[in-house]
Amino acid sequence: MLTKAKDKQTSYEFVMLEELVKEDHLLRKIDKYIDFSFIYDEVEELYCHDNGRPSVDPVVLFKMTLLQYLYGIRSER
Repeated sequence: MLTKAKDKQTSYEFVMLEELVKEDHLLRKIDKYIDFSFIYDEVEELYCHDNGRPSVDPVVLFKMTLLQYLYGIRSER
């Protein structure tokens, strides 16, 4: 069924991610004290430099897995 939007959004809300996470949050501490750049050296030989699709940043993949472990998230979706 086709419906038309009756109420259109007429205001904006600006949110800063820095304001959403507390200063003493565990993830801020991890980000401050752990340098994850060593991961690039560990996985460099596993990626092709001149062929294939662009990859997802390996550090992002590692951090996602770390978050899953810390918060007990079982699904990778």
